[in-house]
Amino acid sequence: MKNKQAALTMAAASLALLVTSGCATGPDRKPGDPFEPANRVIFKFNDTIDRAIAQPVAKGYQKVTPHPVRLAISNFFSNLSDVGNLANNVLQLKITDATETLMRIAMNSTFGLGGLIDFATAAGLQKHPEDFGLTLGRYGVPAGPYLVLPLFGPSSVRDGIGMGVDVKFNVLNYIDPAVRNPMYVAQFVSVRSDLLGATDLLSQAALDKYSFVRDAYRQQRESRLRGSSGNQPLPNYGDPGQSGGSGNSNDVPNYEDPGETSGNSGAGAAAAAVTASAAVAASAAQAPVSASAPVPASAVKAAPNAAASAPVPASAP
Repeated sequence: MKNKQAALTMAAASLALLVTSGCATGPDRKPGDPFEPANRVIFKFNDTIDRAIAQPVAKGYQKVTPHPVRLAISNFFSNLSDVGNLANNVLQLKITDATETLMRIAMNSTFGLGGLIDFATAAGLQKHPEDFGLTLGRYGVPAGPYLVLPLFGPSSVRDGIGMGVDVKFNVLNYIDPAVRNPMYVAQFVSVRSDLLGATDLLSQAALDKYSFVRDAYRQQRESRLRGSSGNQPLPNYGDPGQSGGSGNSNDVPNYEDPGETSGNSGAGAAAAAVTASAAVAASAAQAPVSASAPVPASAVKAAPNAAASAPVPASAP
């Protein structure tokens, strides 16, 4: 309860700050981002927290935890997230997707030892990630201005409201706090660890991280509202402990164009960062006590040369 109250208080304070600073001006200000000055301040705060705390913890976790164990932990939390996916698929009247999601939960929870092994994906039952922000969007609710929430990261007015509802769909919220809070921390560290490679791509490709994240987040959300598939596993970001794909089942699509040549590596870097930002935002929505790591992308136009040099191995609107 205290965590929920703290999260709501933080969100309310952020919204108040954004409203009071809405008449200010900022660089590259866009009509869809009237709160840009305050958003940039919050973004810088989040980025500082990420570089000072989240990234070192995630790197340490990668070093001391074998890849099979990290994969099992990632699969476990992915299985829990399917409960929220199921609820939102039902609310959107996507009966086929809801049925497949229910079968995923049943298969992974039983044969997969509580979700540690992702048998469902191997059996052809793909994830159908949804959240309440997308559910509202399906019924015509506009996204509203772009918002950067303290610790929670990129969002919008609609998605911020949806985040509060998605908390109710999170199974962890109904567990005893003594068990729930450590699991929240483990969930965040697991997701942040999966996205360390995308952070490197962003650093090489973006001249203005804030604009990169904003445009990528909005584009990715708009793409999902149009019905683009978002059920592919997270691609390999260059984890030293991996030789192939990461193999986890986060709610993150693979944007890589199979026909893409090495000359288009800049676009691949941008797409990877878009995916990373979306995953972190989704993780933050499910874990109210976590600090969202700003790991985004989409304005490769601002840095074509840097993006082209970004190494892209074989994933925010």
